Amino acid sequence: MAKYFNATVFRTLLFAPLFAALFAIVACGPTTSQLKDSLEKDPEPLINAIKKHPKVFLDALNEAAMEARKLQMEDREKEEKNALDEDFKTPKVPEGIENRILAGPKDAPITIVEYSDFQCPFCSRAMVVIKRVQDKYPGKIKFVYKHLPFKPMAEPAARYFEAIRAQDPAKAKKFHDELYTNQVKIQEGEAYLKAAAKKVGADLKKVADTINSEVITNLINSDRAEAEKFGFQGTPGFLVNGVRVHGALPEEHFAMLIDRHLGKAQ
Repeated sequence: MAKYFNATVFRTLLFAPLFAALFAIVACGPTTSQLKDSLEKDPEPLINAIKKHPKVFLDALNEAAMEARKLQMEDREKEEKNALDEDFKTPKVPEGIENRILAGPKDAPITIVEYSDFQCPFCSRAMVVIKRVQDKYPGKIKFVYKHLPFKPMAEPAARYFEAIRAQDPAKAKKFHDELYTNQVKIQEGEAYLKAAAKKVGADLKKVADTINSEVITNLINSDRAEAEKFGFQGTPGFLVNGVRVHGALPEEHFAMLIDRHLGKAQ
């Protein structure tokens, strides 16, 4: 009986009806359909076999589950590779990045665009990664920050950022860094955002005059729509020369994309 408890049997039958697969463990010869019919009529032989060999049964089931997970991971990796190759063939083209560079030279060969939420903890982690990547490729990366606000204070923070950027991009960069360095304080609301704006030297009267302007509203809505068009359903999302990165992935992933863009890897 025990010889039927093996990963090959389970891997073959995992996609068949569960009871038919289990019945196949204790019988050989009949077709899957016949096994299913037999089990539906009388499951007792299978039940008795399981009771008689519970450890063997569970070991085989666990082995089959591990094999199924392995196959699932292989399929996922294949899908991700295909999606990556497709993005390299037909990169996504974001709009209006020329005037929204937050860091790096305008003529840098690599453009990283982020769609982000100032309150998102994963976005905060991602910024640490992006800074490391910028240090690793000095002068080769320009960074553009766009908005995909979900959390309660994310859109107000985005409005402050854009109102400050309209005054001085350098101050907006400081504001951006201030918020991610002290992200937990954003939940304090308007008082903290105003204090952060003052800290970076922004003209608070000008901020108040422009923060709810149609220009800023349209900009944030445009960013949101663009992110959704590119398939970003959460934050952070990135484009590395038009190739999508979903989530706060490790520095090595960004380096792999950059090297491929720069021709260091095929």
